[in-house]
Amino acid sequence: MEKWITFCLVVVGLINIIPVVGVISGQKIESAYAVTLAGNDLIILLRHRALLFGILGGFILFSAFSPFYQLAAMIMAGVSMIGFAILVLGTGGYNDAIAKVLCVDILGILFLFAAAVMKYGVKAA
Repeated sequence: MEKWITFCLVVVGLINIIPVVGVISGQKIESAYAVTLAGNDLIILLRHRALLFGILGGFILFSAFSPFYQLAAMIMAGVSMIGFAILVLGTGGYNDAIAKVLCVDILGILFLFAAAVMKYGVKAA
């Protein structure tokens, strides 16, 4: 069971760490999300967002092999991914790139849910 939990958390960690490439440049962010960033202020904020995703993804990957940290990582990943889904679906009017990110996050939420059930679900008697 631990191997499956590790596998699920690695998937979730990779999904969350991929946006870290946005730290490199605003052009990477524009390409990934099919948006135009108007001004350095927005570029700085979104590059910082990419950095935070790198930290979150790295922590989730670390937790995959360090069970003590798994609950914290699962909560952080859940809040981030479910929060994004709620924002996207609640706002509407998003482009195809955001829709793709939403689909990937929903996949990540499913892997996260599977890991949580395996780790904390009801044990058979």
